[in-house]
Amino acid sequence: MHTARQSASRPIRATRAFVTLVTNSDFARGARVLMKSLIRTGTRADLVVMHTDAVTEADLAPLRALGVRLVRAEHLPLSAAFNAAHARDRLHGAAPFTKGTKPAFHTPLDNFIKLRLWQLDYDTCVFLDSDTLVVQNIDRLFDYPQFSAAPNVYESLADFHRMNSGVFVASPCERTFRDMLDRLEGRFWKRTDQTFLQEMFPDWHGLPIFYNMLQYSWINLPDLWDWDHVKIVHYQYEKPWEKGHARAQQLRPLIDLWHAYEQDRAPNLPRAA
Repeated sequence: MHTARQSASRPIRATRAFVTLVTNSDFARGARVLMKSLIRTGTRADLVVMHTDAVTEADLAPLRALGVRLVRAEHLPLSAAFNAAHARDRLHGAAPFTKGTKPAFHTPLDNFIKLRLWQLDYDTCVFLDSDTLVVQNIDRLFDYPQFSAAPNVYESLADFHRMNSGVFVASPCERTFRDMLDRLEGRFWKRTDQTFLQEMFPDWHGLPIFYNMLQYSWINLPDLWDWDHVKIVHYQYEKPWEKGHARAQQLRPLIDLWHAYEQDRAPNLPRAA
């Protein structure tokens, strides 16, 4: 039996679902905008937010009002040693982020909770980090196989061999989830779920980069940015709701775009970096 089904706010409405994870009020804000953007595309897939007990009812209420299915998700049953190694200070000390700044509300250990997607009661799921924004219909992703993800390209074209786990396609399966738990223990995963999933699925299918367009590409690889093709904008590192962050001036057009969705204004896609 799927434990996720037992703790859901309502029954499923489709066999396919877009899923995100919320672990605090900041990511709840991001998830609200993500869900608004998905609704705007006219998708008929179910919309799901997995959330921990750290998220308050006040943060969940706006998601509930959007018709989102809320699914309570606990941290994985991993050892104290594993959890300690992947705590924020320990992980960032052992494997510091040098390309951008992770916000203070980011907790690396929480990233592994997204693996509970494999316990959900759907045939196919598309996972999207709560700091993503969907600007065109992406229902076509459900036709991709498990495991599909876009490359982690935001600095150099040489990075096409690396996977970014902010958007991926998966087929829920309890056996797969149990296999994941067995593989996780006894290892240090430098980039948490991202490093783990690339090893779990070494033959991962590469999605077009437009299905996970990382915001730093706007700065570093502007020739790749084509709004006619971009489907998903991913605000990796600094978040668009953080005031005055270090890259705010460079990323202002993308930040303004996110706020347009938050405020239910007609989005105006910037045409040049």
